[in-house]
Amino acid sequence: MVLYLDNCCYNRPFDDQTQDRIHIESEAILAILKACENGIIKILSSPIVRIEIDKYSNEYKREKVLALYSLANPDIPFTEEIKKRAEELRAKSNIRLMDSLHVATAEAGEVDAMLTTDDKLIKACSKLNLSVKVINPIVFLLDMVKGGEE
Repeated sequence: MVLYLDNCCYNRPFDDQTQDRIHIESEAILAILKACENGIIKILSSPIVRIEIDKYSNEYKREKVLALYSLANPDIPFTEEIKKRAEELRAKSNIRLMDSLHVATAEAGEVDAMLTTDDKLIKACSKLNLSVKVINPIVFLLDMVKGGEE
């Protein structure tokens, strides 16, 4: 199983954990990262994720997010095809620039799923003809657990 996580996922464990949804998504992401550490799944990284992380003004949070991101490897190289695909996605939907780059990168990496906590992105992607499934980490983890029981 190969995954791509957008920045929402790497940030989620450092968001306000008093909100139930955020806490549950954080736990799902940490479980997925643990599965990566244990070799059960592979997470691919990208220069797009790194660019966003490098923009964080809070150095403490940036270092914590980088620690989680360090589990991802190798990079899906940024190409002209990814840029063109991101432009196509933006022309066909209301997906923001960085999100379109994440989706295009995940497609180029031929991952099994791209994980995000962004409901608007998931909804927009559900209306597009993508070669990658864009889903919430909770949904992914539940599917993974169900698959392991069969």
